[in-house]
Amino acid sequence: MLRTMWVFPLAAAVVAAVFASALVRRSLGRHSPYELVWALALLMYAGASLAVAFGVANGWTSGEFRVYWALGAVLNVPFLAAGELDLLFHRRGVRWTLYVLLAFITAYTVAVVRTAEIHPAALAEDLPSGKDVFGDGTAAHRLPQVVAIPAYLVLLGGTLWSAWRMRGRPELRDRFWGSLLIAFGATIIAGFGSAFAALGYLVPFSISLLAGICVMFLGFLRAARRRDRVPTG
Repeated sequence: MLRTMWVFPLAAAVVAAVFASALVRRSLGRHSPYELVWALALLMYAGASLAVAFGVANGWTSGEFRVYWALGAVLNVPFLAAGELDLLFHRRGVRWTLYVLLAFITAYTVAVVRTAEIHPAALAEDLPSGKDVFGDGTAAHRLPQVVAIPAYLVLLGGTLWSAWRMRGRPELRDRFWGSLLIAFGATIIAGFGSAFAALGYLVPFSISLLAGICVMFLGFLRAARRRDRVPTG
């Protein structure tokens, strides 16, 4: 039964790719760089989800786990957070500072994960934990705590702040509820999903991958309903 769980991360990858495509189309039409940054984050999510699908279906390889860890456990959240900050501040200086920071975080993460020593026996689990694969307290194991968790808090705070600013304004009702759905979907992934992954609970982790990205996509679709009729920000 556990091997059939590959269906959920595969579906999550498809949803994330469709989501990213929608963001790219909107960004090109509206000249909104933050949506391109979000699209990159979602493509990372899609890549990580595919790695999970292959790992669950056929047994994990070191390459699949490295891709899942770098793109899914670490990098996609900082890109989502950076897009949110760009949306909130609308300043070129802030945007380029975020780009430089993202470049550094990406290069550091890839270097650490690519060269990290892996314990092959840990890959025999249905859902290996970073603690067992890389070793407790190693640089690769600590990356989500150092990078992804602070970025999630920034993303959550920025999204909730955006929703707070739109409260009580009927013309922004769709954006208000869309922002809350995006925050909830991110929490399913970064909160519940990460906890299930750390505990090695494959079934709820696989479901959370799909549920979280679906909720975020629904939030985006809800927020985009009236976006073209009102000013952003």
